[in-house]
Amino acid sequence: MPIGPARMPLFDHLGELRMRLVRIVVVLLIAVCVFYMATPTLSVILFAPISEFLPEGFQQGMYTTPFDAFATRFKLSFWASVVACSPVILWQILAFFLPALKPKERKWFIPTFAIAVFLFIFGTLFCYFIILDPAFQWLTDQAYGMSAQVLPQASSYLDIIIKFEIGFGFAFELPVVVFYLVIFDIIPYKKMRGQWRTIYVVLMVLCAMITPDASPITMLLMFAALIVLYEASLLLARIVLSKRIKKQNAELAAEEAED
Repeated sequence: MPIGPARMPLFDHLGELRMRLVRIVVVLLIAVCVFYMATPTLSVILFAPISEFLPEGFQQGMYTTPFDAFATRFKLSFWASVVACSPVILWQILAFFLPALKPKERKWFIPTFAIAVFLFIFGTLFCYFIILDPAFQWLTDQAYGMSAQVLPQASSYLDIIIKFEIGFGFAFELPVVVFYLVIFDIIPYKKMRGQWRTIYVVLMVLCAMITPDASPITMLLMFAALIVLYEASLLLARIVLSKRIKKQNAELAAEEAED
């Protein structure tokens, strides 16, 4: 009897993992080379939302050493490649776990991939257009309150912007996580719905960990966005997985009756 995909031997699993990691690395290397040449344009785009908070004559910041310039360009090109190649990266990650899924569960593969890519990109755009302006306004106001002036260093500014963008991109994957917690019976829908206060606190802590600054404005904006995404994902799960949720509720009721 032939061995099915879900019973793939360990070395085959390792070979599959290596193949997909190699694909990701090769795609990222090519993208880094391309984006490295475009870093001057990328820096202008990234600095656009915060240009009003930069002193005149320092629209794109400054570098302290020649190596600092190279390191900053490389970091910028790398993270730009991660965002641009996120569809390929997510596809390879999801495809690796595909053999472990049951036939009924595999139907969610393509929708999950499309939604995950959309949410990641939407998170970075939300950060770019909504978050960066108030975040940097709050940060720069702290210096002006001390009768001081901020002299922007390009590497530091770009590092903060990149952390914001990547952090929001991954944070917006919350609906995918919630959906699969329900579909794999890891956390039943009823518990996720009933323990919303605890989950809200966890989300608030997550926002404090992800946001690179200590701005309450940034954390509250991310928290509000995650709450909307969380509630929307529960609503979607209730609609799409109604039969599974009824089964989970019946099993929980049986467990409570036994206790």
